[in-house]
Amino acid sequence: MAFELPKLKYDYDALEPYIDARTMEIHHTKHHQGYTSKLNDAIKGTDLEGKTIENILINLDMDNAAVRNNGGGFYNHSLFWEVMNPDNKGRLSGNLKDAIEEAFKSFDGFKAEFSSAAGSRFGSGWAWLCAHKGGKVDVCSTANQDNPLMPGIGCGGTPILGIDVWEHAYYLNYQNRRPDYIEAFFNVINWNEVERRYAEAI
Repeated sequence: MAFELPKLKYDYDALEPYIDARTMEIHHTKHHQGYTSKLNDAIKGTDLEGKTIENILINLDMDNAAVRNNGGGFYNHSLFWEVMNPDNKGRLSGNLKDAIEEAFKSFDGFKAEFSSAAGSRFGSGWAWLCAHKGGKVDVCSTANQDNPLMPGIGCGGTPILGIDVWEHAYYLNYQNRRPDYIEAFFNVINWNEVERRYAEAI
């Protein structure tokens, strides 16, 4: 089975004013579709066909640029759409809240570190909140379409929250004001989904 572009669970304009509809539409139908199509091309006829994207990335040959870039792009964006939601997004609570407060002293401490990781990533990339077996969490960032599932990234664990800081994710609305986009992102986080991923990861 080839990978398919996942459908969004909300309309393109649902995250406004924080993320505009035109950016969402281009990001989903052009960028994410592009990664999906090129990933399928890259694995066609290889032993990677039929494997889950997680299995592909965990066991990735990092010299395989086509699978690294497009597999990362497919996985990262699939997570990104899920951890945002305009409705029924809940609030940080329970075991994840405890883990974040243990790691960062407070939610504000987490927000500052996550925002710094996203804001200081040179060029294109992502910032992540990752969960580890046993329940600990940490923040890191990766370049381009790399993510913490890949070997040797220096950024481990299971990503449960991620923000795309490629310019295509925000430039139409925010231009060069990446910090404003990062601040806006906190208004659309789907904490119910992040907590579900945390529980699954630990």
